[in-house]
Formats: sequence, C-alpha cells, structure tokens
Amino acid sequence: MSRYKWVKWLYPGMGVKRWLSLVPVGAVFLVLGMMFLIPPLFLLISETASMAVGQMPNGISNWLAGIFFTVLGLAVLGYGLWKGLSSILGELSQDDGSSVVELIYAKRYLQRGPKIVVIGGGTGLSTLLKGLKEYTSNITAIVTVTDDGGSSGRLRGDLGVLPPGDIRNCLVALADKESLMERVLQYRFSEGELSGHNLGNLLIVGLSQICDGFYSGVQELSKVLAVRGQVLPSTLEDVSLGAVLSDGSTVRGECCVSSSERKIRRVFLEPAECRPLPEALWAIREADAVILGPGSLYTSVIPNLLVKGVAEAINNSSALKVYVCNVMTQPGETRNYSASDHLKAIIDHCGRLVDYVMVNTGGIPERLIGRYRREGAAPVGADIRKLERMGVKPVKENLVLESDVVRHHPQKLARALLKLIFASKTPAERERFMQQYMQSNGTKDNN
Repeated sequence: MSRYKWVKWLYPGMGVKRWLSLVPVGAVFLVLGMMFLIPPLFLLISETASMAVGQMPNGISNWLAGIFFTVLGLAVLGYGLWKGLSSILGELSQDDGSSVVELIYAKRYLQRGPKIVVIGGGTGLSTLLKGLKEYTSNITAIVTVTDDGGSSGRLRGDLGVLPPGDIRNCLVALADKESLMERVLQYRFSEGELSGHNLGNLLIVGLSQICDGFYSGVQELSKVLAVRGQVLPSTLEDVSLGAVLSDGSTVRGECCVSSSERKIRRVFLEPAECRPLPEALWAIREADAVILGPGSLYTSVIPNLLVKGVAEAINNSSALKVYVCNVMTQPGETRNYSASDHLKAIIDHCGRLVDYVMVNTGGIPERLIGRYRREGAAPVGADIRKLERMGVKPVKENLVLESDVVRHHPQKLARALLKLIFASKTPAERERFMQQYMQSNGTKDNN
C-alpha cells in the first residue's frame, strides 16, 4: 500500500490539486512559446502553429507569438508551483509561528553541531540543556535516578519505577516547543489522590508500562516532544543513594543526604555494582565534550559517576572534559564550599576526570546574596590559583542569570562551553561555529 501513498494528494480538500494542475498547463504554453522562438522547431510545426495563431505570417509575428507564449507559460508555471508549495509549506509550519526554515535549520544545521554529553540532574542540568540545544542537536543527557522525594519518590515507592522527575525536566528543556511542553508536563495536581503528582511524571510512568520498560517509555516521549538530542537514565537498576558523614555516621536516601547538617565525607550507591546503559557509554566514547554539572554535587553529579563504567569511560574518552561549578553553595550539602572543594570531592570519589573547571566571576545582586545567606547558602568562591595547583585549567566567565533566584544563564553558559570546545577545532569548524553563534546570539538577544 505504501507505493500508492501519492494518491492521497488527489483527495478532496487537500488544497493542492488546483495549483499543481497549473504546472502542466504552464509547461505546454512554455513549450509552444519556445517553438515559435526556435526556427527549426517552428518549421516542424508551422501548420499547427499557424492554426493556433490564425495563419500568422512568418517574421516578427513569430517572435512576438513566441515571447507571448513563453512569458505566459512561465507565469502560469511559476504561479502554480508557488501556490502549491505555499499550501504544503503552510501546513508544515508550526502553530506557534515557527517557520519551515526553522524546522529545516533544526533538522539539518544543528545535526552538524558538536557531540556533547552532559552529566548531572536537577535544575542545573536542564538549564544547561536549554542553552545547548540552540547550537547542536547532538546532545546526550545522562541523568541521575536516585531521587526519593516528592512525586518521583511516591511513584517509586508505589509502583517500583525509576524516579521520572529529573528525566522529565531534561525532556522539557530539550523539547522543540519548550514553552508549551513546559506548561503541560510541569503541571502539578493540587487536589484529590493525585495531589502533589506531576503530569509529566505520570505520563512517563504510563508510557513505561505501555512500552514495557522505563527506557522505552522515555524514548517514546522524546519522539512526541521532538527532543533535540537524547535523555538517558544513568542506570536502569533500582539504586539508592547513601552518604558517610563527617562524624562517621551513615544516612540513606537522597533526601536525607541533601538535608544533612553534618559535612558529607563520601557518597555511595546501593547496589554498588549497578550497570550503565550501553548507549551512555557509547555517547561518552564518541563525544567532542563531556560536561559535568551544573547541579547538586553529591546528589546530582557524583551519583552518575559512581555507576559502574561511567567514570572509566570519561577517563578513556578523548573528549574535552569540563566541570561546571555551581554559582551558589547548598545548605546541608556544600556549605562553605569553594570551587576547589567541589573539584576535590569529584577527585576523591572518581579520580581526576576533568581538564577544565568553569567558574562564575559575575556579580550577584546584594539583595539576593542576603536572602541566600539567611537560608545557609553563599556564592561559591572562585579560588583560581588553588584550582591551577590541582592540575586543571580554570575558565572564568560571567554566567549569572539576573532574576529572583541565582541561576546559570542558559545562553551564556552554552556559549562559554562551545567557545571552549571549538578552541581546539580546525579553522573551518571554528568559522562554522562562529556563524551559528552569531545567528543564535542575535536571536536570543532580541528576545
């Protein structure tokens, strides 16, 4: 049946037939005009042509007739093609005003962007993804699955599924229609038995059961959202996060780890021998860059690195390796931590994995600093010299998004990372990146 799909173009109401039917009519006029203009052909059809123009004599009349039919043919042919294509392309355009050019740009141009693997979870990772998707669609997000709080924790306890919350946030960030999908998938019920549950979480769980697996469910939702890249859980096994604290005591569960008042000595996974997805290891091996963070150090970044084989894959990869340090410390998890303290924690758990540490050196409004200090948080100190002594290259950038909260600016962070990635590329690759950078820069600055 697939060979006859073209017949659907003939269905009533398609709005295409009437315009495309002008194409052969225009072609006939065009051929007739050329016959008048080309003497050898005119001689072959002189009798037919004479009848068509009422016994028009040879000479200048033939040239006038040729020009007339040629112009008429081109006009009819062009008008038919223009109206037909306009009708087709109009249907392909997005309801939110996105043009077909933008669709082709997303499909073709972004496919030639660098291959980037980002590892983490929470708000920090989704923030980075929002910026990166404007420059490349070759993105793989490897996301932690140790969350045991909120809607994700309830679904995990009731149904025995992997926590979908961080996965959902990343899918929304990479979705082609981000604003619409964010409203739909981030909707949270406030009443009844579903109170506190997130619509996106329920959708992922439902698809997981329909598609016989969490990974398959995530992939199907990715297709629905036209995700630029792919989102992978760090493991498909049911893992829990635990921590050994400074006094030697042990706590279990991500919520308990993140809310601990005592300093964290190290974190661990149970079971410790959990395996990663093969797709995640392959993406790391093929990547141009592997980005750790931003995100909660002990509950978003390091847990992914503890999955068996992930740290080894990063260490063996030829990709550029960057750790994006948080802008602010987190109460109960990284209180009083500097950038070098964040890096030291990664090294203590997984070895020396990164070549660069990106730190924020932009100013933070005093009104926000005061509010965060009352909550037990403060700006992360950019101790550049100490980072250099630890064998990494610090990258200083103004990365702050000016809003009611202190967050990384998606576009600023993405541009800083891409400049770092392309610094080691060939001149042709750099030129292509700069063209793409200027286009996206102009678009974003106008928004």
